[in-house]
Amino acid sequence: MTSAVTTDTSARPGYGQLLRTPGALGFVLPGFAARLPFGMLTISILLLVQHTTGSYGSAGIVAAVTGISMALSAPLMGIFTDRFGQSAVLVPVVLAHSAAVSGLAALALAGAPVWALALAAVPTGASVPQVGPMVRARWAARLEGSPLLPTAAAFESVTDEFTFVVGPVLATALCTGVHPAAGLVTEATLTLIGGLLFAARRASQPTTHAPSATGEKRAFALSYPGLRVLIFAFLGIGAVFGGMQVSLAAFSNEIGNPGANGLLYGVFAAGNMIAGIAMGAVAWKIGPRRRLILGYIGLTAAASVLWAAHSMILLGALGLVVGLFIAPALITGYTMVEQLVPANARTEAFTWLTGSIAFGQAIAVILAGRLTDAHGSSYGFLVPMAATALALATLLALRAKLAPKAPSRIVNASASGTEATARAEAAPRTEAASRTGVTASATPSSSPAPTSRNRVNERGMGHRVPVTVD
Repeated sequence: MTSAVTTDTSARPGYGQLLRTPGALGFVLPGFAARLPFGMLTISILLLVQHTTGSYGSAGIVAAVTGISMALSAPLMGIFTDRFGQSAVLVPVVLAHSAAVSGLAALALAGAPVWALALAAVPTGASVPQVGPMVRARWAARLEGSPLLPTAAAFESVTDEFTFVVGPVLATALCTGVHPAAGLVTEATLTLIGGLLFAARRASQPTTHAPSATGEKRAFALSYPGLRVLIFAFLGIGAVFGGMQVSLAAFSNEIGNPGANGLLYGVFAAGNMIAGIAMGAVAWKIGPRRRLILGYIGLTAAASVLWAAHSMILLGALGLVVGLFIAPALITGYTMVEQLVPANARTEAFTWLTGSIAFGQAIAVILAGRLTDAHGSSYGFLVPMAATALALATLLALRAKLAPKAPSRIVNASASGTEATARAEAAPRTEAASRTGVTASATPSSSPAPTSRNRVNERGMGHRVPVTVD
């Protein structure tokens, strides 16, 4: 089990410093192997079911059921993970997922009706392993209070987007060049192997949070209003992913080049990856709430013109721009979880966000599939436009709920054992000070109260790092 580590603050936070974190590569590499198949799942289902039924609408329904099932099961998986540990949850999940995907592929090839495929899609989606949130929870546990945490969020977004560059291209190549079911078969195999490898890395797992013997109740992540706002914002991001997948596939067929689908979606995902790399390399001077809103404004504006693209070059360029604006919103949202949700509910919080993306993607797949079947690919691109506009309006209206309830003041575990220990040690001193009529700020061992422009994170012996406050 992990604890936060002391980080050298003299060096500028960056990817090199991040990957030199003790034990990081031990979970980063198998974590990437375990999440790569996730980028293949939706597009593999779309291509296989469209091939067997001849309808993007039917394919969209099956893919959407998969996404909705994943969105509903992900938070429950996060709760179990916080309580029992990652390996205890991950091993049975990857076994179940491989079996469910194999069953769905077999039914599709047998010509099963859409309702049967949708029924098989339920366990397929419900058993998607939540490797991304698990990796993020490991970073959060290891880097708690460190200025490297936003860099870790950016790194994870880059990793996610790399899977969405490689995954759709690989799935499209397998489905169109090898066999219509080859994408799903490969996804199931990689999930099984990568998931078991990641589960075997037990040393870096976050501490579990089982119910205490004193009967103390654990708050669920959804009870924190800031997380609920982020969930709604991430629905719009998911709608961009879902609308782009269906509409790009339909556009590629319309121009008589089905293989272009993987290339176009890869360019879109590459924009996200490029922006993610830049996000992690920049020392930001504006607060995360403002970064989230600005990124979402750019995303909404870019998604609003996709419908007007009628050439492959123009659509590729616009897709790249949309990808460039997804990263700031996505990365900042994940980074804000540390401020808005306590550590004992963090994996659950990450799964709510991942599930929100999946749910938004699922709804967008259904709507874009229907619009595309009826009117063509241009109408499918209206779904990302409408969804991001609605999410942005909600984000602006409820932005006050994204502010942390208290100043960010985290004591590193390496300096005082645990944060709880630090609070316990501080309590007697405060009590004694109150009895003698001396305020805590006047005691020699206390630090001056931080102002709104100069709050600090305490991160171990002698390290004090300014925190930009929005």
